[in-house]
Amino acid sequence: MAADDKVQEKSQQGTSQQGEIEANFSTLALSIGSSAAMALGMAPNPVTGKVEKDLKLARFNIDLLRMLRDKTRGNLTPDEQKFIESICTDLQMKFVTAQ
Repeated sequence: MAADDKVQEKSQQGTSQQGEIEANFSTLALSIGSSAAMALGMAPNPVTGKVEKDLKLARFNIDLLRMLRDKTRGNLTPDEQKFIESICTDLQMKFVTAQ
């Protein structure tokens, strides 16, 4: 399963039966990862509708995810650990190619 598929699956899992977004680790990681992806120009800005690149903001969000991963190591479920590792690796590779 590709990282993008994992993000989509976790996004769906983070939604309760009533359609409300559940506050959990995966939702937090997904939120930060989405901000990084948007800053890499992979998704349009929801306010302007334009695809914009901001590599400094992308780097900041990737660094936030890496810090979150490092600070929570040993306290995550195996699925959460795989999820954040996958997001970090995927975004780091995309950052390198975006430069």
